Amino acid sequence: MNKRKMLKYFLFYVFTIISSIAAVILYLKYYPIESKVITETVNKTMVSEAGIEDAIGGVYDAVVTVQSYYNDQLVGTGSGFIYKKEDKGYILTNNHVIDSANSYKVLLQTGEEVDAKLLGADEYSDIAVLSINKDKVTKVAKLGDSDLITVGNTVFTVGSPMGSEYNGSVTRGIVSAKDRTVENDDVVTKVIQTDAAINPGNSGGPLVNMAGEVIGITSMKLASEEIEGMGFAIPINDVKVYVQYLEKGEKVSRPVLGVSLINLNDRYKLYYYRINVDSKIDKGVVVAEVQNGSSADKAGLKTGDIITKMDNKDIDSISKLRYNLYQYNIGDKIKITYIRDGKTNTTEITLEGN
Repeated sequence: MNKRKMLKYFLFYVFTIISSIAAVILYLKYYPIESKVITETVNKTMVSEAGIEDAIGGVYDAVVTVQSYYNDQLVGTGSGFIYKKEDKGYILTNNHVIDSANSYKVLLQTGEEVDAKLLGADEYSDIAVLSINKDKVTKVAKLGDSDLITVGNTVFTVGSPMGSEYNGSVTRGIVSAKDRTVENDDVVTKVIQTDAAINPGNSGGPLVNMAGEVIGITSMKLASEEIEGMGFAIPINDVKVYVQYLEKGEKVSRPVLGVSLINLNDRYKLYYYRINVDSKIDKGVVVAEVQNGSSADKAGLKTGDIITKMDNKDIDSISKLRYNLYQYNIGDKIKITYIRDGKTNTTEITLEGN
């Protein structure tokens, strides 16, 4: 190759490099994609964080620390939140926060401690309602619709983990599962599962969505020391069913069958009642006694019958039977499937109240 051709190729190579550099500079000047992406990401993050701050602000001052006393001795602390202000301020919390006490105080976010009165409580749903002087209420939490939540929604809690020293603590997480059921102390409860940290003292506090609405009541009672990253809350729609009675001091009425029951694996009680169960039967609950004149008595159930289904729902424990039973109303008619003397039978029961 002669010198003229070599020079020609060299100049073409230099021109190509310079043109490419110039093109890149011009492109970045007029189309700064990377900077736009970074800016948009930052803005979205800021909006998200601002939304969380607004949501927290919508409920924060309504959250209280519940202090339970027995004969003027502090026996426990938990959380709660003001959900209504009328003739008084109404506070929701867990029943297990207050069930061992005979007097109560609440610590407001202002730092003021005020006396509270127990209006009503329900052990099965683990819900209690307290009241305080309405003049002490500065914020009322808005109750949301727990049926509208979806898995992955951002949620947060506000409460007093480990007592009043850490009152107003906020934790953040997501909805890990909805319509989950957990069993504790022979009680089956429908819950919202979240990975937001819930510690002793958080019980009774609100689980809140990004709109600043309460969608559940957190409950440490449903957790376990062996489980990490799993918190539970009672759906607020379930709470609404009971709170209308509790705030009036009324007892929550639920349907009953009028029987005492034994789990199949409780061999001691089966022996005590002298009931023999075929070892091939591995599902159901055993009728130990039938109350005279009860709905079960009227339907013909007897001692030794093994209830296996309620309508079309399988029954494998007393807690599961109770959970399914409480989905009905007093006066409803249900079909009970049971085994007697090795034969499967059905009967219809009209539910009566407790």
